[in-house]
Amino acid sequence: MDYQYPILYDWSTNETIDVIQFYTSVEKAYEKGIDREELMGAYKQFKTIVPSIAEEKKLCGELEELSGYSAYRVMQKAKNASPGDKIKM
Repeated sequence: MDYQYPILYDWSTNETIDVIQFYTSVEKAYEKGIDREELMGAYKQFKTIVPSIAEEKKLCGELEELSGYSAYRVMQKAKNASPGDKIKM
């Protein structure tokens, strides 16, 4: 990883950690696969910090520009998967 995650500087340390945990979950989905429940839990926590759809699109768009990993595609696959499935892009 030779890029920085998109974060907002008005987030608390714990909020920043939770957002980064979601970003790393997206990376895991691409690199080796991730359990659907783990991913959905990270996304749920992310949404408590970033409730705005517009802000979510902006941050996830920045993540995709920087890393090439699409949080949108990962979450679409996860939402259509069954509980217990592994999400692998």
